[in-house]
Amino acid sequence: MASKRYKKLPKKTNELAPNLVEKLIPEIKKNCTTKFDESIDLSLQIYNKQKKNEVNLRTVVNMPSGTGKKIKIAVVCEETKSQIAKDAGADIVGGDDLIEKIRDGDLNFEKLICTSSMMVKLSKLGKVLGPKGLMPNPKLGTVTDELKKAVADAKLGQVEIKNDKDGNIGLSLGKKSFSDNKLIQNFNAVLDVLEKEKSKNILKGNLIKNIYITSTMGAAYKIKLPKNI
Repeated sequence: MASKRYKKLPKKTNELAPNLVEKLIPEIKKNCTTKFDESIDLSLQIYNKQKKNEVNLRTVVNMPSGTGKKIKIAVVCEETKSQIAKDAGADIVGGDDLIEKIRDGDLNFEKLICTSSMMVKLSKLGKVLGPKGLMPNPKLGTVTDELKKAVADAKLGQVEIKNDKDGNIGLSLGKKSFSDNKLIQNFNAVLDVLEKEKSKNILKGNLIKNIYITSTMGAAYKIKLPKNI
């Protein structure tokens, strides 16, 4: 049985005409009637087939306004670089000792960063890290010798963009408590990254098929993009 709160939500909002995100964010916030700070989320679908080739996006976007989430970051590096990682704000730092803990299933972190020289050892733990989506990747900036920047970016609010086999992508823009302007800044950052990915993959026509915005417990609205991507 639907709750009283759910019954008060607008119905069939996804059938409304698309509108600009600046107009939709205030509506989304009105629907955030739970007691917790709901996430404001994007759900989009890309045209993931170009002739006979499938389009597989996997990149990251640095949210200029952050995400409102605190994530625990682990760094595997040489002992000479461990202080750099700690000073940058890494929660767990280690070398061979940390690799052994990971091998034993100790995955008490949300993001793993590794230096290029240590990646040779860490790459053998694909069966442990892969299923959890924790394996560092140069494309995502998590295999790097720029530890200060990598940790700082992850702490400030770095979100992965990856489509499934049907072209679906889901990610959070932030929290209800964010100002409208901060959410819009994050939204524009996502569009900028997708536009760059479109150019890099030399895709013809539009990349984005449709895009919706919603909150954790709210209704979904279709977004009208300011330009074709």
